[in-house]
Amino acid sequence: MCARYRVIANIQAPGEYGMKRIEKGDFVKLCYTGMLDNGTVFDKTEKCKPLEIQVGAGTLVAGFESALIGMAENERKSFVLEPDEGYGERDENLERSFERSSLPLTFQPRPGQVIIFSTEDGQQLPAMVKFVDEEVLLVDFNHPLAGKSLTFEVEVAEIGGKPGESPAACSQGCCCS
Repeated sequence: MCARYRVIANIQAPGEYGMKRIEKGDFVKLCYTGMLDNGTVFDKTEKCKPLEIQVGAGTLVAGFESALIGMAENERKSFVLEPDEGYGERDENLERSFERSSLPLTFQPRPGQVIIFSTEDGQQLPAMVKFVDEEVLLVDFNHPLAGKSLTFEVEVAEIGGKPGESPAACSQGCCCS
């Protein structure tokens, strides 16, 4: 199935023709900013600390990884991921309520707080507290970005580097400006 995303801008650095392009399985280092439709930044790489990933390993949402395929070192691209290519649509069935009496007395949750639940098999699931009173705790297991269109501005710092090495492109401005 083909990834569905809209490319807003694709800026190629001079002399990029004939350079290696990102393929599935490549290790890459990149700088990015993720924004909501209203311009609010929800995630961003730190200055001179690019994100290191192996494309196709599933560490990022599939739409983001698909948008990287074919990019070259020092190339910049802006793209939008719709919810089905990002964190999915919101599922109201992922909201759960618990009786406060089933929780430890010392636990004092508040709306907006993220709490971790453990399943019987040891998996940990984060949930956001939506509502709490003396009798009920309502939590939401949806990802906070579920149901949202996400805009990303990405610059590839390096293709093929080994995890943990300093990116060659950092001195040229990626994440350093």
